[in-house]
Amino acid sequence: MNILWFKDFENLSKTQNFSQAAMLGNISQPALSRRIKALEAWVGADLVDRSCHPVQVTDAGRQMLEAALQAIERLETERGHVQQMLSQPDKYLVTFAAQHSIGWRFYPNWLQAFENGFGPIMSRLRADNLLNCLEDLDKGHVDFVIAYESEYWTPRHHQSQLESIVIGHDMLIPVCKASVEGGALFDLDDESHPHSIPYLQFGPTAPIGRHLEPLIKQRNMQSRLNVVYENPMVGALRIRVSNGDGVAWLPRSLVQPDLDSGVLSLAGGEQWAVELEIRLHRIDGYSNALTRDIWQFLALREKIPLLS
Repeated sequence: MNILWFKDFENLSKTQNFSQAAMLGNISQPALSRRIKALEAWVGADLVDRSCHPVQVTDAGRQMLEAALQAIERLETERGHVQQMLSQPDKYLVTFAAQHSIGWRFYPNWLQAFENGFGPIMSRLRADNLLNCLEDLDKGHVDFVIAYESEYWTPRHHQSQLESIVIGHDMLIPVCKASVEGGALFDLDDESHPHSIPYLQFGPTAPIGRHLEPLIKQRNMQSRLNVVYENPMVGALRIRVSNGDGVAWLPRSLVQPDLDSGVLSLAGGEQWAVELEIRLHRIDGYSNALTRDIWQFLALREKIPLLS
């Protein structure tokens, strides 16, 4: 799979026409068709509905295109950082590590807002499992970790030097595909429903799922939720939800555009939501002048008292 084929896919998404997309990419139409089919084979799903005129990008196609364009943008940004570092070897590269679900939408918006106040910095994001992020923080491989906390679960860390600041908020909300009438295909509040609800869960290896387990137990939902799919990646769950395969709890920041467009619907009321704090963590012993300035700026902005 050539990641640049997604540029061709983006052209097709914009034009909704194979001939016009091929002209934009300066390639032949048969070559474009082969690349799109190769992408579909790699993903394992149809990315384009060819039965429509003009052609339409499928839900899976939109999901993959969004992820791919973000990845390409990040790669191009990293390339620029590398080139800038080579020209300015004394410039420090600030490294953030975050759970995948945070890196998807929250982090780019937060970083832009931060730089608007603090000033531009050279930075990179390492998106990974939370446990790996914290391990990298322990070893001094990253400067900061961004992670979720909730009333149901707080990540534990053995480092007494670990400090944290709240830098944002989100919530896990139950969503499913919207019905033709615009309602929800599945309703957590409808206890009279005779069948169990297909449940798309993060799985036991994903720390984000620990924010949900106590809520599900408190509301005695174990018997009503029938696990039909597990995946620790929010993007994968979002695809399955969009396909109508069941209910999943996903970050509102991720699915709000889908709710606004009517692709997805809330599968339950406010009592099913889990409020999340988004915290920035550091270990003071590994800080330098720049990262200390960043921490002080954020602490003052969030009105956190600083230790002398």
